[in-house]
Amino acid sequence: QVQLVESGGGLVQPGGSLRLSCTASGIAFGFYVMGWYRQVPGKQRELVAAITIAGATNYADSVKGRFTISRDNAQKTVYLQMNSLKPEDTAVYYCNAKRQLIDYWGQGTQVTVSS
Repeated sequence: QVQLVESGGGLVQPGGSLRLSCTASGIAFGFYVMGWYRQVPGKQRELVAAITIAGATNYADSVKGRFTISRDNAQKTVYLQMNSLKPEDTAVYYCNAKRQLIDYWGQGTQVTVSS
């Protein structure tokens, strides 16, 4: 059974930081492209950041320079370090594992940026 379990969300003030974690089980983690997406009510889910098997990264323009994605294949975990958070970063953040036509999703973790 495949599981992606996110943690680390919560309430933070503008300018603050959070680190999200996503631990996978049931998949050969090292063979998957891992990504973080986010979604707000009424809008489509959008890619925030992704990291390939080789460690190459890709970021949405809105988070470049503030967010960092990383992975630990031994721990089957992908991280999203979020700094200088803004109210517009408020969303449910989802972990994704992708390999060819296979797509797995976590249950999501809420991030709220508010004073």
